[in-house]
Amino acid sequence: MNHSGAAVEVTKDRNGIVQVVLRNPRGASAKVSLHGGQVLSWRTDREEELLFTSSKAIFKPPYAVRGGIPICFPQFGQRGSLEQHGFARNRTWIIDDNPPPLHSNDSSGKTYTDLLLKPSEDDLKIWPHSFEFRLRVSLTADGNLSLISRIRNINCKPFSFSIAYHTYFSISDISEVRIEGLETLDYLDNLCQRERFTEQGDALTFESEVDRIYLGSRDIIAIFDHERKRTFLIQKEGLPDVGVWNPWDKKSKTMVDFGDEEYKQMLCVNGAAVEKPIILKPGEEWTGRLELSVVPSS
Repeated sequence: MNHSGAAVEVTKDRNGIVQVVLRNPRGASAKVSLHGGQVLSWRTDREEELLFTSSKAIFKPPYAVRGGIPICFPQFGQRGSLEQHGFARNRTWIIDDNPPPLHSNDSSGKTYTDLLLKPSEDDLKIWPHSFEFRLRVSLTADGNLSLISRIRNINCKPFSFSIAYHTYFSISDISEVRIEGLETLDYLDNLCQRERFTEQGDALTFESEVDRIYLGSRDIIAIFDHERKRTFLIQKEGLPDVGVWNPWDKKSKTMVDFGDEEYKQMLCVNGAAVEKPIILKPGEEWTGRLELSVVPSS
């Protein structure tokens, strides 16, 4: 978990939940909670927070924290019989001290921690499939945030799942933001009973509630924040779909763990595999990667 030049600290929050804090040599940091295996913070070397967390977020189990990067597994949204977005974001993960090795590119020069989730007996009652979900959260020397998921079927029969990294980005103002990389894609609109449409614009901008799944996207998506003069780059592997969500004003007022005006300061853009669930045969393993970076823009 720790190696030369890396700073990895295990702490507890005020509710006694274990957290892992990663720092790279330049001072960038990330914080991961063992509740949900959820990244709660990602900061630049100037201490600037890049992820949004609601001021009304609930940090006590069994609730998922409203912000950061909740992991939606084995179900996204309400597309199945499980609770909204599945159960992984509401379970206690453990630190994996001896994970199977990853490619050297996923380790060298990075500060990282490895987490592990296995189903409990109660989980197996509602989703009867044995699995191991290994998550590596890394900070690169440049301050990029990387999440690598490895999900293995340790069952005697195949199973299928959906997954999304439900990333809440911190932005200046939703009306000053645009997303590029979704042009001409088909999307499912959750505000229209998942009806399928085709994106017509050169860039996606926001004037009202948006809740969509873009299908078969390219592997790099960009979020331009004009006011803060910065761009988030989302690079992904094994995650063909992109969820985009902003609740706008009316929906915001219905959520107990979200401020009425906070929709202006956040945007969810998810690397996901939703439309075509991933099928794993016994013994098979799936790997998905998400890397987030931020660069200045004019």
